[in-house]
Amino acid sequence: MSAATTARDRARVEITRTIQDTARRHLGEVGPAALSLRAIAREVGMVSSAVYRYFPSRDELLTALITEAYDELGAALEVADAAVPADDVAARLRAVCLALRAWSVAHPHEYALLYGSPVPGYAAPDTTTPAAGRVTGVLMTLAEASERAGHVMAPTVPADPSERDALGGIRALLPLEVSDERLVRWLMAWALLFGHLSLELFGHMHRGILDYDRHFRQVVEQLVRDLGLTGDDA
Repeated sequence: MSAATTARDRARVEITRTIQDTARRHLGEVGPAALSLRAIAREVGMVSSAVYRYFPSRDELLTALITEAYDELGAALEVADAAVPADDVAARLRAVCLALRAWSVAHPHEYALLYGSPVPGYAAPDTTTPAAGRVTGVLMTLAEASERAGHVMAPTVPADPSERDALGGIRALLPLEVSDERLVRWLMAWALLFGHLSLELFGHMHRGILDYDRHFRQVVEQLVRDLGLTGDDA
């Protein structure tokens, strides 16, 4: 590879990074639906036709932002999980949940892009699935660890005979040795966590909850109990 080629590749990476950083800033100003390649081009000092050489459409830029955000969140959860002894599933869940909230609070606009209202006219392509799966995968890995440890969950509604078919999608994405009942309960936990975060970040608990941090920790402790992980407590 020639020095000129290396320099061009380096310049392309740097310009792509600048465009994405600017786009992330615009997310907080105008929201994803109003994201404009022309406006981004003006800010970075490029003509719009030049930006299109890096991102041929707004949708491709959105896809890049979504993938990046999922990867960042997934990495934050993986690091938090890895910092706790593997046999202490309760501590791992606490660490992962707190890391989830910390990232979400620090990146509210990226959180809204991932878990807020769909962007009109945009459908995320399958290329975003691996990055999105990192987030769900951390929680499902904990579910599998809980299964191996034999944790006894709080009483649960018996799985419908057709439940395995209903869970076929997530089982295809994340092959896990987890019973239907446990998988459903951990999916419920996943939904509860993101539900509370969405209520907080989108302002739906304003004045109702006076200490979001304390409230979220209480939610996590209830999940630890409901999922039968209290035996892991030190």
